Amino acid sequence: MGFLGRWLVGAIAVGAAIWLVPGIEVVGGAYAGPIFTALFLSFVNAAVKPVLKVLSLPLTIVSLGLFSLVINAFMLELASYLARNITHAGVLIDSFGAAFFGALVISIVTSLLGGATE
Repeated sequence: MGFLGRWLVGAIAVGAAIWLVPGIEVVGGAYAGPIFTALFLSFVNAAVKPVLKVLSLPLTIVSLGLFSLVINAFMLELASYLARNITHAGVLIDSFGAAFFGALVISIVTSLLGGATE
């Protein structure tokens, strides 16, 4: 699956998180918000996430891998912030709990849809 396919799957996953998780709202358009958030989430996951995973390796080992869920929530918060401030369209996340469960929904939906498209 190419970049556009992953971007489409990411946008659908962000849309599912908006629909399922209270505390995540669309800013700047019903379709533009999830699309730009998914785009920035792809960029953040490619650029920042590997560095954070290496730096947080001791915490991830001690927590038996559960700290990676916290990293995913932080990546969603960062992508949301960048999308809203650069393109003025994205998602607004109210709390860390909403980001945590939103990242969990995005991970599950991406896994399901990504596996179905391959």
